[in-house]
Amino acid sequence: MAFRKISEARELKDEELAAEIVSAKQQLFQYRLEQTTGRLDKPHEFRHTKRWIAQLLTVQTERAKNS
Repeated sequence: MAFRKISEARELKDEELAAEIVSAKQQLFQYRLEQTTGRLDKPHEFRHTKRWIAQLLTVQTERAKNS
């Protein structure tokens, strides 16, 4: 899976953005759990999810500053 682009995050509505942040954080928790138990098959997904969360939070912060 390729990195998701920040333009995808900017297209989301505020409610969708908040829901996506929660979803991504839950997925990151699952990856951490799998990594700890040694069952993580795709370690790159861990890094991709962390990057996606950072992009989502950046968009959320930008919107908060503009309103």
